[in-house]
Amino acid sequence: MSEKPFSEEQQQYIAGFAFGADVARAVNRLPMVSNCVSGPSGNAVTIGGGAATVDGKSLPVGPERIALQAQADCIAAGKKLCKEEKAKQAKNPLDMWDEIQARSDANEFPKGDDVFLTKFHGLFFVAPAQKSFMCRMRLPGGLLHSWQLRGLADLSDKSAGGFIDVTTRANLQLREIPADHAMNILYGLRELDIISLGSGGDNIRNCTASALSGIDPMELIETIPYAKRMHHYIVNHREMYGLPRKFNIAFDGGGSISALDDTNDIGFHAVQVTEATASESLPAGVYFQLTLGGITGHKDFARDTGVLLRPEECVEVAGAIVRVFVRSGDRTDRKKARLKYVLDDWGFKKFIQAVETEMGHELRKVSSDLVVIPDNENRHAHVGVHPQKQNGRQYVGVVLPVGRITSDQARGLSDIAETYGNGEIRCTVWQNVLIPHIRDEDVEEVKAKLDFIGLSCDASSFRAGLVACTGSAGCKFAGADTKKHAMIIAETLESQFKLDQPINIHVTGCHHSCAQHYIGDIGLQACQVEQGDDMVDGYHVNVGGGWGTRKGIARLMFESVAFTDIPALITAIVGGYLQQRHENESFVEFAQRTSDEDLKALTLSCV
Repeated sequence: MSEKPFSEEQQQYIAGFAFGADVARAVNRLPMVSNCVSGPSGNAVTIGGGAATVDGKSLPVGPERIALQAQADCIAAGKKLCKEEKAKQAKNPLDMWDEIQARSDANEFPKGDDVFLTKFHGLFFVAPAQKSFMCRMRLPGGLLHSWQLRGLADLSDKSAGGFIDVTTRANLQLREIPADHAMNILYGLRELDIISLGSGGDNIRNCTASALSGIDPMELIETIPYAKRMHHYIVNHREMYGLPRKFNIAFDGGGSISALDDTNDIGFHAVQVTEATASESLPAGVYFQLTLGGITGHKDFARDTGVLLRPEECVEVAGAIVRVFVRSGDRTDRKKARLKYVLDDWGFKKFIQAVETEMGHELRKVSSDLVVIPDNENRHAHVGVHPQKQNGRQYVGVVLPVGRITSDQARGLSDIAETYGNGEIRCTVWQNVLIPHIRDEDVEEVKAKLDFIGLSCDASSFRAGLVACTGSAGCKFAGADTKKHAMIIAETLESQFKLDQPINIHVTGCHHSCAQHYIGDIGLQACQVEQGDDMVDGYHVNVGGGWGTRKGIARLMFESVAFTDIPALITAIVGGYLQQRHENESFVEFAQRTSDEDLKALTLSCV
């Protein structure tokens, strides 16, 4: 018999077989065959007690292993993890509850890496802007009930700043939280059936949906139920917290208020297959078109993958997409760690193939020619009074200037929703709220109640289209006091113009673009401007952004303008539009058909 040694390929096969056998036996607490083999990267990998080790560091067999293995593979490839990845590698942020409790009891804020890791529990230490916490919640689909909002108002008065902010992910935030009240907030939220876990840090943020889900006469399908299913999937799968960077998911039902799904990492957009294009393999009905890679702060919208999903398939597919991203995302450079950059590197075809491998089957591919993409959006629909699909019922879209309400206003909204509606309050991605299920005969009384608490539902005001991030008053990254400045701009414009077409003005504090300035009709990005020997608050001015069927990244029109000159400049931009527009032409249509040179000349002629 020949005594020739095994070939290198055979040796690798045997080693791999033994390694796999040891992993399986260790998981089942059985004696191991070899106890130590070489992993695929050449690092020493030891099996024992149900866990593997890479260079002496234990990798659990549980759901966290997928992220830790991605980190280990990065190191094995000769790359260096960024500091945030090193922090997550050293300590699982999901297991910090006792640490957060101890710091709260000691009236201390986190330090060093713990500032980042504490964000996984929704607590953001916002120094140096303020020596306090901000707490962000998870409200799938933006839906909450009157008793919850009333409870949040009480919690804000007791342990935060006495106000509540509505965000561009149809979510809520509490601010000005002292160190010794951090746990009061976390306990208080849970007692209101609200959680904050995963609302910050490298996690999947609040799952958004169409704000009019279930009440919109124009929608193809209700989407809040799917946002809720996605939410519960995330909070019950620990591997969904191992991402290289934050991640956004949205469901759009094709109705009157856009969920801005094309600005998300994963967008599910409702479409229809009619009898005219249906087949045995593609029955008529409502499906979701899968789009990937939206991140407008990096000037990119989500793009169609060609994948068409039945509604019940969406959550499972989203989970597979996230797991592929966990394995493949960049853990060395935070600026290149979003899903967009995996797609740029791999291409959509390769990425979808990886998702199919993860799922164990191919996904349904359908040409866009075979589906009907709805165009039902009404840019006024998030504010004002509008009929529901339910006879005799209306919803009221309440204007919340720059997305902030006092605790007393929150209680007032809760009372209105309870007395005149069904107790629901719905947050939108436009930083405002809807009160649904108002009887026709009660609408005028609801308007009066809103006026009494200092709010309105006037759709013609500039405040209705105003979006602003927290700004330098509460964020260390911001270059200007965006909320304050946004209100000054709105007041200036409202003193001179009455709108018959909505204009969205987005005011963001930095390049992170939390207020999504690149999709605004007019988008302002804060900066510091040199003025003599001083640096003052200022903005870069962009125009012509849009979303959905009129999507487009706003173009930089004026650079580094001191805020003292901004109200007059925006007034000139709006005045030029009103002078030169076609009949019933929207601002984005006007801006997209007008050259940069002509827009600048028109604006300067109106200053």
